[in-house]
Amino acid sequence: MTAPPPQQPDLLTFPDDAFTRVLCVVAHPDDVEYGVSSAVASWTARGIEVRYLLLTRGEAGMDGMRPDLTAQVRTREQVAGSEVVGVTEVQFLSYPDGVLEYSMAMRRDIARAIRTFRPDAVVTSSWEVEFVVGLNQADHRVAGLAAADAVRDAANRWVFPELVADRLEPWPVRWILAAGHNRPTHGVDVTGEPLRRGVAALEAHNEYLAGIPGHPPAAVLIPAITGMQGKAMGVPNAVLFRAWDLQARPSFAPGPDAAP
Repeated sequence: MTAPPPQQPDLLTFPDDAFTRVLCVVAHPDDVEYGVSSAVASWTARGIEVRYLLLTRGEAGMDGMRPDLTAQVRTREQVAGSEVVGVTEVQFLSYPDGVLEYSMAMRRDIARAIRTFRPDAVVTSSWEVEFVVGLNQADHRVAGLAAADAVRDAANRWVFPELVADRLEPWPVRWILAAGHNRPTHGVDVTGEPLRRGVAALEAHNEYLAGIPGHPPAAVLIPAITGMQGKAMGVPNAVLFRAWDLQARPSFAPGPDAAP
């Protein structure tokens, strides 16, 4: 594991009215539970609606169990873990676990989910080869990049016009939030109850975690992850994101009062 990031006093918090709906797009069951679900718990406690979109059912994740049975276990555990943090809408797609390939079909499916739910923010995994704790897993990279591109697709009427034919009008997402990024810009304080609920969300994946030799207990691991990120933010526990505000004026753009 890499060293904890240095404290960054310039890390921002999201404005209270930054978003009212959030869509989390990840590759596998349990991806959200390694820290991000604590931020989700903080959001849902404030009345923000959060939904999950999973590209796979994690069927390749348990060496001692057939993929079809693993998919059932991991689907069930994901739904249970989601409910712990106030998420009741979880959609699973049928892409193959372990061998995700970036595709137009994947972008279209994510764009469809965005236009259907109309979130203000899309949360996804970092698409960097190296992320905050080392080498990033291939499926995570594919999911993150496809989600980031699908945000643009969802706002463009002329990309995937079949979605408009299905009565899904374009939707401009304002925020993209990448979890696990090496250069975070924003943080969510999850100290207290959000952290406790985040721990319980990962604990819901008990059958899956039991098959991973040496996996630390959730009650140890999640406080360690959020504690490391909290140091960077100056709070006991936090979840950090690299965030892009797609509606913000570029720093190089002149203001409305600039002289011609």
